Amino acid sequence: MFESFGFENTTPQQASVLLAIIIGALFGAFGQITKFCFRRSLIGEDRVSAAGVWLTALAFAIVGTQAAVSMGWISFAEHRFMIAELPIAAIVIGGLIFGAGMVLTCGCVSRLTILAGSGNLRAALVVVVFAIVAHATLKGVLAPLRVALGRVTVDMGENISLAALPGGAWLWSAVIAVPALIYALRSGNGVGTLIMAAIIGLLAPLAWVGTGFILFDEFDPIAMESLSFTSPAAEGLFWVVASSAIPAGFGVGLVGGVLVGALIASMIFGGFGWQSFESPAQTGRYMAGAALMGVGGVLAGGCTLGAGLSGVPTLSLAAILAILMIGIGVLATNAALRAVPASRVALG
Repeated sequence: MFESFGFENTTPQQASVLLAIIIGALFGAFGQITKFCFRRSLIGEDRVSAAGVWLTALAFAIVGTQAAVSMGWISFAEHRFMIAELPIAAIVIGGLIFGAGMVLTCGCVSRLTILAGSGNLRAALVVVVFAIVAHATLKGVLAPLRVALGRVTVDMGENISLAALPGGAWLWSAVIAVPALIYALRSGNGVGTLIMAAIIGLLAPLAWVGTGFILFDEFDPIAMESLSFTSPAAEGLFWVVASSAIPAGFGVGLVGGVLVGALIASMIFGGFGWQSFESPAQTGRYMAGAALMGVGGVLAGGCTLGAGLSGVPTLSLAAILAILMIGIGVLATNAALRAVPASRVALG
């Protein structure tokens, strides 16, 4: 479809960067205002309202994504979420350690990217370490671990998606989205907050449609992508140190857009402020968490956005398993730290 726009000096990849910047800026701004965070929705003091925000976004992401699929704009038939050989060990282990890392860093990488844009230097350093470790797991010294765990698979046959089960895509979409919306409406959030959460959710299908349909060019194809931070963070790091050798892609634009959007929102609506580490023990805790998220995000096939907000709406069983394992990792790690007070003190 891209060629029908008549662009002569712009490639689909270049256009995808601009699209990603816009989507990222909107996510960064609304994420900053609503304090969008998966960890907070599970173990935060305000977890009821935080869960309402997250579930509203998920519900709208599901409806928007499945509507786009129904209209024939996009298809996930060939997407990595839909492989028959489910890498069960990588997803389970990756999800659990990603969740553990979230507890140690007090947020997943998407939330920390937003915080980095609002002046939080702890979050900024976590994002950098996360990107380095994720890149090492994708293509560096930790790649053999990824490959080894990836070999432990379960053959799912045709049952790779909820859409393949009796009832079809819309029934299972409703099974997830309707209870999510009911909970959100009872979460105590204001209408404005829920509207912003809905917009966050709609950014996921917007990205899928943008990269998979609007910018589709069979002579110059680009990957169909959506909101995610594991691969984009690694891609962004590599682009920063070698931009003269490789062009920017969707991931680079997304991370950059989130930082800019969060910065602008925090400056306008409040929330900007320089923050740093309080002690060496706290620094160690955050760095350990960043490393765990870097490895876990790659193994699980995505973070709370890549596997969660963007992955679950595809109805992929792999994505659903990944976000469930991340959630279990968060709850288990938080319970373990609470059960051993001395360890919590030592971790800062």
